[in-house]
Amino acid sequence: MLFKSLAALAAILPSTFACPHESHLRKRQAANETIENPEWAYEASYNWGKLDPMYQLCQTGTQQSPIALSLNNGLSLNHIPTFHNYTGNTTGMYRNWGFGPGFALSRDDITANPSFTYDNETVYLLGWHIHAPADHSVGGDRSKAEMHFVHGDADGHEKAVLAFRLDPGNSDASFFTQLPPMIGFNETGPEYEQQIEMNLDYALQSVLHFNEFWFYRGSLTSPPCHEGIHWFVARQILFTGVEQMQAILGASTYSARAEQEVWQHRINE
Repeated sequence: MLFKSLAALAAILPSTFACPHESHLRKRQAANETIENPEWAYEASYNWGKLDPMYQLCQTGTQQSPIALSLNNGLSLNHIPTFHNYTGNTTGMYRNWGFGPGFALSRDDITANPSFTYDNETVYLLGWHIHAPADHSVGGDRSKAEMHFVHGDADGHEKAVLAFRLDPGNSDASFFTQLPPMIGFNETGPEYEQQIEMNLDYALQSVLHFNEFWFYRGSLTSPPCHEGIHWFVARQILFTGVEQMQAILGASTYSARAEQEVWQHRINE
């Protein structure tokens, strides 16, 4: 089968590269091809709820993501995360998830993965991936990209996301210095994939281990828009080098959902 767009290619990638979000299959219509699910696009997120009954929450949900944030919201005084096993090297598969670079951990024993605890609940890292531009704006400003560390429960169901806003700064970020060249995407899939080891704590160090963050109850940011996702958005920005940011953007395609109206998100509660 010849895929015609980056969006359609995401259907063949493992769900771990998805924003808790991208695991739902979609295919572009072609000659003599059955559409398993209607294709959706970030550029037309206003219409997702009308494409398929399975996407109804995209239109009717009360805790949809992303949302606009501001210091006027204050910062969270609760849900403080405690991190486990993030230091040292973690092995995973480095690949483009269809919209930008991503990194997936093994699901053989999820409870052996790096994790964090909040509200007496422990969630385990499934992988990370990048959106460009950022999903969340802060004070009306939207960063050039946003990285999501997606965590799930012991059964692998997505439960929480650590969100890092990414912008270019004056020096390279140690987190991205560890990576091979940023992976692009062509019509047959990622340019390559590679098993690598990386110190994930470098990202946490860059935002002072989420000592300041916004917390809210939200959703997946793409169909089927399931709710019940706990979002932790770092106040600090993870700054990259200029060339690092150019590489990230060069390997990415547009992947930010339109911000949703705040309704029952319980920001910082």
